[in-house]
Amino acid sequence: MANLPNAVNLPAMTKSLFITLEGGEGTGKTTLIKSLYAELSLRGHEIVLSREPGGTEGAEAIRDLVLKGDANRWNSMSEICLYYAAREDHLMRVIRPALLSGKIVICDRFYDSTRAYQGHLGPKEQRVIKCLEDNIVAEYKPDLTIILDIDVEIGLARAGSRKDDECRFESKKLEYHQNLRNAFLAIAKTEPERCKLIDAAMPIAEVYKSALALIDTALKART
Repeated sequence: MANLPNAVNLPAMTKSLFITLEGGEGTGKTTLIKSLYAELSLRGHEIVLSREPGGTEGAEAIRDLVLKGDANRWNSMSEICLYYAAREDHLMRVIRPALLSGKIVICDRFYDSTRAYQGHLGPKEQRVIKCLEDNIVAEYKPDLTIILDIDVEIGLARAGSRKDDECRFESKKLEYHQNLRNAFLAIAKTEPERCKLIDAAMPIAEVYKSALALIDTALKART
């Protein structure tokens, strides 16, 4: 994967679109993103589907480090460094090349998750995140972020029914998850043009319909 582009300005005429899905545990992001990918692909759009942490071989290795194991395996500052190491590789190898070629990128989580999961813990974390965000993400920010919101206890019950071992964050206390939900709501309130809230407690079909309508609006603005 040599000679991949670093952070540069997007060409003026590119028609790329960067969509991210965010939310706490058990909000249904993975199910929704697969449905959106299928529908948009059927319409003839060229889609790059990815996730964070992950999306590249190196970033997937980091994913195992941060999502598995004991809840106290890492402190918040260690988590930020690991997430941004994964994000830099993901941006370099997947996201930037796709956007530079005019594709639609749909990513299950991105920098808002770091802002919420680690940033809500204090001003020190927020300062470090802001510095890394400015220098690594730079202008490659999402065009549309869909934040799925749900009652914390319902979300954790959903997450607990999943059959995988990526449960490190689910095992944290209820208070942590309530603070996490509040952090996502604050992000949506701060950036209403980019971030759109959807009630994830609605039936799956309604969540999908709402998300697709938001994407259709973004696609119209893209042309």
